[in-house]
Amino acid sequence: MIKYLNGNFQDEVKKDLVLVDFYADWCGPCRRMGQILEGFTDCDVLKVNVDEYPEVAREYKVMSIPTLILFKDGKDVKKHIGILDSEELKDWLKDD
Repeated sequence: MIKYLNGNFQDEVKKDLVLVDFYADWCGPCRRMGQILEGFTDCDVLKVNVDEYPEVAREYKVMSIPTLILFKDGKDVKKHIGILDSEELKDWLKDD
């Protein structure tokens, strides 16, 4: 399920496993990553627009977009900068 941040970030990532996609509407690679995430069902996806929530992007040191951060039980456990295709995304989620 894809959800857009509209409120408290910490409340949204408290679930077991949440993949956060930091993006911007004007970013071409972000739009491509968004299309890949539309068919993604391995965990919940939270999209965070860096133009609307710059303080969240700063807190997690997001310097380039798209940036994916995997949260488990409210803690960030993994970070990837750039586009992943659907197979790379599944592999990235499995690797620890």
